[in-house]
Amino acid sequence: MTDQPKFAVIGGGSWATAITKMLCVNLPEITWYMRNEEAIEHIKTHHHNPNYLSSVEFHIEQLRLTSNLNEAVAYADYIIFAIPSAFLGGELKNLTESLEGKVIFSAIKGIIPETSLIVGEHFNKEYDIPLENIGVITGPCHAEEVALERLSYLTIACGDASKAKLVAKYLSSNYIKTKISDDIIGTEYAAMLKNIYAIAAGMAHGLGYGDNFQSVLMSNGIREMKKFIRKVHKMKRNINDSAYLGDLLVTGYSVFSRNRMFGNMIGKGYTVKSAMMEMSMVAEGYYAAKSAWELNQTHGAKTPIIDAVYDILYEGKEAKKIFLKLTDKLD
Repeated sequence: MTDQPKFAVIGGGSWATAITKMLCVNLPEITWYMRNEEAIEHIKTHHHNPNYLSSVEFHIEQLRLTSNLNEAVAYADYIIFAIPSAFLGGELKNLTESLEGKVIFSAIKGIIPETSLIVGEHFNKEYDIPLENIGVITGPCHAEEVALERLSYLTIACGDASKAKLVAKYLSSNYIKTKISDDIIGTEYAAMLKNIYAIAAGMAHGLGYGDNFQSVLMSNGIREMKKFIRKVHKMKRNINDSAYLGDLLVTGYSVFSRNRMFGNMIGKGYTVKSAMMEMSMVAEGYYAAKSAWELNQTHGAKTPIIDAVYDILYEGKEAKKIFLKLTDKLD
């Protein structure tokens, strides 16, 4: 591996745009794959993504833009996936280029529906990528604040500390601080679960619950997260670290949180379909709620908040009645 490895970012959304922006601070060239060829042509002409974080201006000479996934994979030593988990399986069906020897980092907050695995486990089991070549990029951090260059923090997790440090180095800047972790599975599950709790927070707001209840909901949420993650991957971790609690809080409370926004609409009476159509963005927590609920049928952690969100989104139960019951289960 050279001193300056080649990076490819896979995805055309807000997180892909934010990560590309971060890498551009420290690297002379980045390959950026997105399916939307019109967006690619717009970026080449106007130097910004027309659909996400359009305030971010790129120096076009730093970007190798492509709509060919295999071209992007062939170019890179480090590949960062930043597309919704629900669409990753379909995207990878187009992949014919080998991933052997590549280092895969995920900025995806969800479970792959086809395999019910988090992204790291999916690449490990389906593509035989060694665990030391798999990593996770997580918060607490919103792409929108990266675009505004507001001080933000990232956690970079990988079984190989040297690779975590390298990715942390190239994502760091005067407004991005990074730390590394060896808890690949725990941080990735936390990134998935916090979206479910953010939907719950949004539902509560939409139903008219106030800040007092929200604080109890988030307090119970972090304890529920701890129980869930301990069941699926037991190791020593401090659930109060920023990668877990911090990421939960920013997603549960921020005006930028699409999962909170989605939950708020459901709480106000929108159907799932109408909320999704009006948002025109993917709320990862919607898919995560089903995956987490199904996974927990095997593990048996006590998860009243996940159960409540699942019942409302997938069983069609009335949010008002479900939350009334939930209030008696929280402390």
